[in-house]
Amino acid sequence: MSFFRELKRRNVFRVGIAYIITAWLVAQVLQLVFESFGTPDWVMKSVLALLMAGLPFALFFAWAFELTPAGIKREREVDRSESITQLTGRKLDRAIIVVLALAVAYFAWDKLVIAPKRETALVEAAKQAVTGQAPVEETPVAAEKSIAVLPFVNMSSDTEQEFFADGISEELLNALAKVPELKVAGRTSSFAFKGKNDDLAAIGKLLRVNYILEGSVRKSGNRVRITSQLIKVDDGFHMWSDTYDRELDDIFVIQDEISGAIIGQLKAQLLGEQTNLAEQTDTRAYELYLLAKQRIYERNDASLSMALELLDQAIMIDPAYAPAHAQRAITAMLLSENHYGTIPREQSGRMAKQSLDRALEIDPLNAEALAGKGLYLREYELKRDEAIEVLRQALAINPAMVNAGTWLATDLGERGRLAEAREIREEIFRRDPLHRPTFGNLQQLYMVMGEKDTALGMLERLRPYLPGDGSLTGDFGQVYVMSGDLADAVESMARAHELEPLNSPNRNWYTFALMNVPDYERAAEVAIDEARPLMLSRMGRAEEALIEAENAVRKGLFPGWSLLAFVENGRFEQLAGLVDSLWPTLDAVLEDWPDRNGYGSDMLGHLAHAYRETGRLQRFGEAMQRMRENLDWQLEQGADNWVIARSQAYYEVLNNDIEAAKPHFIRALEQGMYLHADQPIFGAIFRPLYAESDVQAAMAAMQARHAAELALLAEKRREPRT
Repeated sequence: MSFFRELKRRNVFRVGIAYIITAWLVAQVLQLVFESFGTPDWVMKSVLALLMAGLPFALFFAWAFELTPAGIKREREVDRSESITQLTGRKLDRAIIVVLALAVAYFAWDKLVIAPKRETALVEAAKQAVTGQAPVEETPVAAEKSIAVLPFVNMSSDTEQEFFADGISEELLNALAKVPELKVAGRTSSFAFKGKNDDLAAIGKLLRVNYILEGSVRKSGNRVRITSQLIKVDDGFHMWSDTYDRELDDIFVIQDEISGAIIGQLKAQLLGEQTNLAEQTDTRAYELYLLAKQRIYERNDASLSMALELLDQAIMIDPAYAPAHAQRAITAMLLSENHYGTIPREQSGRMAKQSLDRALEIDPLNAEALAGKGLYLREYELKRDEAIEVLRQALAINPAMVNAGTWLATDLGERGRLAEAREIREEIFRRDPLHRPTFGNLQQLYMVMGEKDTALGMLERLRPYLPGDGSLTGDFGQVYVMSGDLADAVESMARAHELEPLNSPNRNWYTFALMNVPDYERAAEVAIDEARPLMLSRMGRAEEALIEAENAVRKGLFPGWSLLAFVENGRFEQLAGLVDSLWPTLDAVLEDWPDRNGYGSDMLGHLAHAYRETGRLQRFGEAMQRMRENLDWQLEQGADNWVIARSQAYYEVLNNDIEAAKPHFIRALEQGMYLHADQPIFGAIFRPLYAESDVQAAMAAMQARHAAELALLAEKRREPRT
């Protein structure tokens, strides 16, 4: 008898088929059950492994054993004349048919009932991904009077006129945003749909608006045809449409006509008398201004440099065009070595001041110029209170200015007004969730307040819309830095630096991550000017470090890193002398550098440390009092992270209260701080705590975590990047 016929006689094939079908059906049912109960993935994987491993045993059992009326016997012990394998085979056939029918029924149910529901849920989740809104059946999620202006399509044969169509869309968006009763989706999020043919209903739900304005621009010579239509999101009804044929000389009149018609259709009342969107200017200058604004939105060195050239050309054509001067000032500041470019800080400040003065001389109420002035006052004159008032004035004139809102929230945050800053940032995010500075700053604010899950949840919702984005990659890295996830932090910040090597915020956080490895040489390479002195100090280049530290402080850069370099080298007299030469009082120091942005008050701690070591006990007491006030303020505002916990411990140690310092120090370690006893400054300042048993246990746990993170980082660096 052939081996194949023997397999068939012993029902090995039937057992195999029955086992496979049954295993498949069991796996499908268990997967459904496990999903309902939220069972971890490894459980299902284990079940599948067991089911696959069971097949060879089932086949072996069918070959070696036989089911007889007397029970299961080894096949060789059964007399062939008494074998009932044919009868068993027919029973197996019936069992296979029953199980197969069940499998087919389940397959049909899954495809016709479960799958559509699952797909609907996935689509709904994708639509809600950016805003994070939960799906609501048959309930409008948008305000009654809300609109998104999609980028108008360039229908001209000249692809270079793409910026002109974008500019028309943006000017319309700004005009509509001035209507107080009308909610207008932000520019960045609306423009994310440029060149796409997404369903308008889906766009409306994503941006939470009830109406969408779309259109096209066809430019030929000195004539332009603008077609626009207003669409109701819920039913796709075209509520209004019109076409405008004009000479380019009256482009601003065209913009007023279109925005006025839409406002009338939406029946929104205007606050006061509406003025023209801009002063009349030469059409060529206006086109260059529009093209420059598109480049400014991209926030990188090449695009900003191009924008500066375009604005210079526009100003040569029309020296009295205030918006061009205003945007030139903003571009100069963004091209500073402290932001996205390489222009020395002093030079960028001079360029910005000259352009701002000219813009405000031409038009004292130009919103763009006022927004630029607010940024200048904060960054170059350190007049934060005045900057706040100027930025509020700019927003009162044009509520749609996302940059002005972002800079206002930054000023409030640095003054310790964290709750106000959060409210503004969340409102901007609701309006324009894909605006990079907005979600980046909001992520930092969430981490300051100890809300890691909120920060990561927001960033994860944005990931599908910004794949490979350097800013978003850096934001993930910042979360990991503040969470103590060292391997992920270094990897993410390294990738962000590769994508945007001149992005100063990312460079600063990359430096912070490298300090914890530690890799001071690499940190010194990527550090911005305010952080580089401390890296040089950690490398043993003390004299060079302190020269750069003094220069950084005198240039008006944030002094925290530099003061730390002085302290860890024991140069207390030099530190106190430098500070006293620049600020007559501690209140003057805090006017420029409030030291209450949610990350503790270490700058005041370094000053107190220096005054104590130099015997200036009155100034020491003043610094300690201000430090305590700053810490209490930040805690009341909701700050909760390892940096402020460490700062509280720093205060208590300086106050010689070891018992009070212990819980803060341990909390900082548990929240993600890395610290070693031989670390120059904090290792020494916290040395009185190391004899305590509970501190020793927390330090041991931190050191174990640090070793594990370094091992993980080494493994990540060995793996090929996908």
